[in-house]
Amino acid sequence: MNQQQDQLSTLHEIRNIMDRSSRFISLSGLSGVAAGVSALIGAGVVKWYLVTHYINYRQSLGLHLTSESILFMLSVAGLVFILALCSATYFTARNARKSNHRVWDRKTERMLVNLFIPLAAGGVFCAILLYHNLLYLVAPVMLIFYGLALLNASKYTLSDIRYLGFFEIILGLLTSFFVGYGLLAWTVGFGVLHIVYGMLMYFKYER
Repeated sequence: MNQQQDQLSTLHEIRNIMDRSSRFISLSGLSGVAAGVSALIGAGVVKWYLVTHYINYRQSLGLHLTSESILFMLSVAGLVFILALCSATYFTARNARKSNHRVWDRKTERMLVNLFIPLAAGGVFCAILLYHNLLYLVAPVMLIFYGLALLNASKYTLSDIRYLGFFEIILGLLTSFFVGYGLLAWTVGFGVLHIVYGMLMYFKYER
């Protein structure tokens, strides 16, 4: 009986080693927290701008915005993306050094390719929505395609990330029915969910 248990334990260990060798596992939970905080700050800036420039900012999100307002929101979103990317790079590199793993290798490349293909498609689709002045669909589409990107990348990194992807997709679909709540959903999806996910990953893998 003990011999059989030892064999099963050995097989389990071999499986874990093979799984680790085929996946990018240096993602840091703190990078998710930093991305979430950046998104919350960005959402706060956008809400301040809309409240200042529009009497009913929920209605403005559901109907139309001026070109100046759209440019401002895109600039804030771009800055949030840059901050999230920089924080992810920093914390992931630090985590890789602690674990004696390489930051960039074939596993990293596969993960990033599978992450950015849906993101790129979503970005183009959002640009099309802006072109046709369908502003109320931009936030839910961003959440849905981001969730799809996480699901696609989960095959090549920590599998826990797929749960974040599921939540992002569900939130995006729900937001599609409630015009005017896109900013709130964006705040929850890219801010709150990232912070919760990041903390869970940090305490699960890095403590």
